[in-house]
Amino acid sequence: MRTLTLTLSAAVLALGGAGMAAAQQQGGERGFEASDTNGDGVISLAEARAKGRERFERMDVNGDGQLSSADREARRAARFAASDTNGDGELSRAEMSAAREARNARRAERRASRQERRFDRIDSDGSGGISEAEIAAAREARGERRGAGRAERRRGGRAMRMLRRADTNQDRVISSAEFDAAIEARFARVDADNSGTITKAEHDTAREAARERRQQRREARSERRGGERRRN
Repeated sequence: MRTLTLTLSAAVLALGGAGMAAAQQQGGERGFEASDTNGDGVISLAEARAKGRERFERMDVNGDGQLSSADREARRAARFAASDTNGDGELSRAEMSAAREARNARRAERRASRQERRFDRIDSDGSGGISEAEIAAAREARGERRGAGRAERRRGGRAMRMLRRADTNQDRVISSAEFDAAIEARFARVDADNSGTITKAEHDTAREAARERRQQRREARSERRGGERRRN
């Protein structure tokens, strides 16, 4: 069971940004726009499939057309090989130090990039400086994003359940066909008018419906826990 869980954890990342982004896996305008690759204001099934295919191919490290524990092992081997610069099958202190420095450099680069994007986002009028009003607006937006982040972590459990359902033959492997079928099924649920495209309104409606279902489940859990405490 642990093997299946670890395999599906990787697949969650792949599915999470593809067809499921059209529903509610990637919240906000950026998630919708990322899937609307031609910028026509709707997400087509072809766009969802293409986005899913990109992610599937990245996750399918060994290129065997499926997501399994073998991909995880291939990824580990690739990381080791990248660090083992002299190819002797062992990591020396110098190689480990170099690998660590490279990781830190990549993290610093990503951090700097995030800081730049954050500044640009807060500087809403593009003046090159940040006003008190813009800071206040940023604080409010940050609170909303934190709430969305908590919801995203809760969605991880639901995504895992969905992926277990996607593994229709229960062989602990997500095949390309199973992956595509899961994306298409999710897409169909969000495409409320069966037009073959998902509008921003449908995207937002799906997100809101999911939010309401989460709230109902939280309230039900709270009531059950309260009942158990009273009985004890």
